[in-house]
Amino acid sequence: MTEGTNHYVKGTYSMGTSRIEQKCLRLLRLNALLQDGLIVRKAEAAVKFGVTERSIQRDIQDLRDFFADQIPPREITYDAKAKGYRLTERNMSFLSNSEILAVCKILLESRSMMRAEMLPILDRLISCCVPEQNKKAVTALVSNEKHHYIEPRHGKSVLNALWEIGQAIQNHKMIEIEYERLKTPNIVKRVVNPVGIMFSEYYFYLTAFLQNVDRETEFENKNDLSPTIYRIDRIQSVKILPRTFYVPYKDRFEEGEFRKRVQFMYGGKLQRIRFRYTGLSLEAVLDRLPTAEIVSQNESGWEISAEVFGSGIDMWLRSQGDYIERL
Repeated sequence: MTEGTNHYVKGTYSMGTSRIEQKCLRLLRLNALLQDGLIVRKAEAAVKFGVTERSIQRDIQDLRDFFADQIPPREITYDAKAKGYRLTERNMSFLSNSEILAVCKILLESRSMMRAEMLPILDRLISCCVPEQNKKAVTALVSNEKHHYIEPRHGKSVLNALWEIGQAIQNHKMIEIEYERLKTPNIVKRVVNPVGIMFSEYYFYLTAFLQNVDRETEFENKNDLSPTIYRIDRIQSVKILPRTFYVPYKDRFEEGEFRKRVQFMYGGKLQRIRFRYTGLSLEAVLDRLPTAEIVSQNESGWEISAEVFGSGIDMWLRSQGDYIERL
């Protein structure tokens, strides 16, 4: 290489190019190598471009900054085994094919939203969370179920109400709702302290503590201190009140613990039940009742105890037919 020139054999540099031009061309070439999935080694690159290894290190840092600002962001990492740098997707940027397929299947099977709400969510999930090269395969796997998607019968949008109620819960704001009941009178107005949003069997639910209500006439059990459950699609209107409510940390409503003990979102008092199960799939029973404990086992089946809220458990027990005997 002749003094005063910096000629790269493949034509990256030409006679008389300035330092800035040389750096720009070098960055473009390094970028192309990384984009092609190749390994960039400092020593080799320094020889190839006729610069020091320190210059290559600065180039790599410049490219790191560039890729970090892209959407989705990527990063240049050092591969110790290959002894060089490679371009990788950030671990949290994308879901794997199996992960996004599982999420889409769960959403579709939930049948929790109107078609106009559900399908755009699926499309955006695939667009934002799947690498470009995998989008076609994932789209094909869910396209048939998207085409045959059946909306919930209530025919109502729920997303706006979910967010509005969620904000009230977050800020401990009391709300006034108009609610459509299944019994007379059909429409009632309630002031409640909202404490949770839950999902079960096709529907979203609000869990809340009633205020200013005659427990003698409105409650089957006036001493029932568990939250009241409202199906969100039956809430006709929501008004966030300026009043806040305070719940001591030790008394906070824990959705996860409540969910373990409630079946089909039927509220009621906390109780412990015992039954004998003689079916084939013990796992299905234990998964259905997260608080279940095996008390004993013999050749005829298992004796099980579980802590549950309300009367929803009766519906499930009856659905098991002769496999369950309540003790």
